Amino acid sequence: MVALRGKEIDAFLARPDAGRPIILLYGPDAGLVRERADALIASAVDDPNDPFSLVRLDGDELSAEPSRLVDEAMTVPLFGGRRAIRIRAGSRSFASGIDTLAEMNVRDCRIVIEAGELRPESPLRKACERAKAAVAIGCYPDTERDLAKLMEDELRIANLRIAQDARAALMSFLGGDRQASRNELRKLALYAHGKGEITLDDVMAVVADASELKLDPIVDGAFAGRPDIVETEFAKAMIAGTYPGVIISAAQRQAAWLHKSALAIADGQPASAVLDGGYPRLHFSRKPAVETALRNFSVARLAAIIEQLATAALDTRKQSTLAAAIAQRTLMAIAANAKRRG
Repeated sequence: MVALRGKEIDAFLARPDAGRPIILLYGPDAGLVRERADALIASAVDDPNDPFSLVRLDGDELSAEPSRLVDEAMTVPLFGGRRAIRIRAGSRSFASGIDTLAEMNVRDCRIVIEAGELRPESPLRKACERAKAAVAIGCYPDTERDLAKLMEDELRIANLRIAQDARAALMSFLGGDRQASRNELRKLALYAHGKGEITLDDVMAVVADASELKLDPIVDGAFAGRPDIVETEFAKAMIAGTYPGVIISAAQRQAAWLHKSALAIADGQPASAVLDGGYPRLHFSRKPAVETALRNFSVARLAAIIEQLATAALDTRKQSTLAAAIAQRTLMAIAANAKRRG
C-alpha cells in the first residue's frame, strides 16, 4: 500500500520517484491539492503551457473510456521531451484505467490526479494505493504548525517581521485552504512592504475585513437566534469553499466581543456607547443583529458559548472530514439557544 504521510509527503514532493509516475492528490483542502499538483506538473515538464507537453483530462469524461488514459500516457511526443497528464477527478470512476496503466512501463510521463475527499473504499483511491507505480497523498487542512511555517516562509521572502499580537490574530484567519492562506499572506506582505514589521492594525485592515465580510451573516444569524439565516448562509459559504473552522473562529471572536460588551453593560455602561466604541469598529449594518444578541444572552450564557465554540474548534481540527457538520451543528445550537432569553 503506497499512501504517503507526514515527512514522506514532503520528501516525495521534493524529489518525485520516477518509478511511481501516477500520483493521486485528494482531500478536503482544495487549495493544497492544487498547489501540490502545480508543483508536480512544473517539475515534470519543461513548459506547462505547451499543450503537447501537458494534457488535461476530465475524470468524468475519462470514465466513459478509461483506455484513453493509457493511450495518452504511452504516446511518444513528436518532438521528444517529457510529458504530463493532469486529471480532475469527478464523481465517476476511471479506476480501471489506473489499474491497466500501473501494469505498464510508463516512461517520461507523469500522471497527476486531483480529487476531493475520497473514502478509503473509493475505487480511485484503492487503485492508487495498491499499485506499485502509483502513490496517494492526502491533502488536509493545515495544522497550527503548518500555518506557522507557511507564515514564516512568506514573511521571510518579503523581509518582514510580525508582532506577536498580529501573529495570533492572523493565525485565526488562516487555515482550511492552503492557497487561500498563502494569498492572504502575500496580500498582507504587499500591504506592509517597506514597514519592516506587520502590526495588528495591518492584519485587521487587510485580512480581517475580507475574511469577516462573508462570515458576518452566519455569525450574526446564530447569535440573533435566526437558524434559517445560519442554514442558508452556511450553505453558501460551503459552496464558496470556506473552511468550517474559519467560521467557528469568527464565532469565537464574536462570542468574546459579546461577553466583554455584556460585562460592560452590566457595569452600567450604555449599550449605545459599547456598540459605537471598541476595536474593530462595528459596521452600522450589523448593529441590529448585535443588539438582539446582547438582549438574548446573559454574561454566564455567553461564557458557556465560548467554551462550546472552543470545543467545536478543536473537534473540527481533529475530525476534518466532519468539520462542516460540526460547525453547522454548533452554530444552529447557538441560534436555538438564543431564542430562550436570559
